[in-house]
This record gives sequence, C-alpha cells and structure tokens, in this order.
Amino acid sequence: MHGDPHVERYLETDGAEGYEWNGTHILILFTKGRKSGTERRHALIYRDWGDNAYLVVASKGGTDQPPAWFLNLESDPDVEVQIKGDRFSARARVATPDEKPEAWARMVEVWPDYDDYQAKTSREIPVVVLERK
Repeated sequence: MHGDPHVERYLETDGAEGYEWNGTHILILFTKGRKSGTERRHALIYRDWGDNAYLVVASKGGTDQPPAWFLNLESDPDVEVQIKGDRFSARARVATPDEKPEAWARMVEVWPDYDDYQAKTSREIPVVVLERK
C-alpha cells in the first residue's frame, strides 16, 4: 500500500527529502500487515538509543487506540527500518519499565507534543525500541 507522499519522497531520495522534518529526524518503519501480510510503510520521528537501536513512539496523536503499525509489530516484531539510504532488518520491542522514563524523555526533547498526547488518553503510550540485527 503506497500513497503517503512523505514516505514516497523519503524512499525516492534516500532521505534527502523527508529525513529532516519540523526540526526532528524521521525513519521509515516497514511492518507486515497482521491480517493482509502486505508491507506497510510509516514515517516516524526517531532518536538513537545506545549503539545499535532506535526509539519511536506509538502515540497516534494521543488517541485511545494504538497505531496500526504497533499492532502489526506486536504480531510480527521482525521489521525493516530505513534511515536515509540505509535499510536494515531490526527487531521491535516495547521499552521496559526501567528504560521507559529515559526513553520517553529523549523523545519529548525533540517532540514535546508527546506529553500532550499522553495527557489526552488513559492508554499508556509505548516507546518502541528498534534493535538493529
């Protein structure tokens, strides 16, 4: 399923267009649809986490339902990630309770609205760790 112009330009230009967005940095997350099995592509704000992993937030703007990509990686945590021209395999997992406060703070540094999104919902918004394989 194609169509998101941000994702399309990012992939066409290896991130020359789309990597920098509103003062943040974007990666493309590739998941498999949990029902369809087809590839899904999502442009997400990210931060580095340690030497070999990246953080993204499953916020969906603070709605009570998690984003579809999060449900997809819950059913199949083996994903692909593209940062600029580098596409690689990764394994997705939710940040542990010990990791989450620091991981959340790192994400809020670049996108303060995450705190607003969390205030809007009783759902605990997960931080997802994408570990490069």
